[in-house]
Amino acid sequence: MHPVNCPKCNSENIYPDGNLWICPECFHEWSFDDDSLGSVESIEESNHVKDANGIELKDGDSVSVIKDLKVKGAASVLKVGTKVKNIRIIDGEDGHNISCKIEGFGSMNLKSEFVKKIN
Repeated sequence: MHPVNCPKCNSENIYPDGNLWICPECFHEWSFDDDSLGSVESIEESNHVKDANGIELKDGDSVSVIKDLKVKGAASVLKVGTKVKNIRIIDGEDGHNISCKIEGFGSMNLKSEFVKKIN
């Protein structure tokens, strides 16, 4: 059965990838077997992402980098204290579980262990 919309953001732009449905707009992933929103929510609840201080991060949060980070392909480093707004939580298989855009660097993925949540 093909779902019509993403259960998280209601986008119609979804596509299959292996045994998962993917939403390119909110980066939500769910399996072919998940027919109800309740089962999708239970999967999401088990995938909590926490910052360096153990505070849970959610889509749209703002964070600050807690140490200088080398960026592949960039001549400079991402400096401690750099503020990142409107993050997206992703399921990065390589440990990078935050997707964001950083001024001067562009789109990139970060590991939550190198950021702290700011208000």
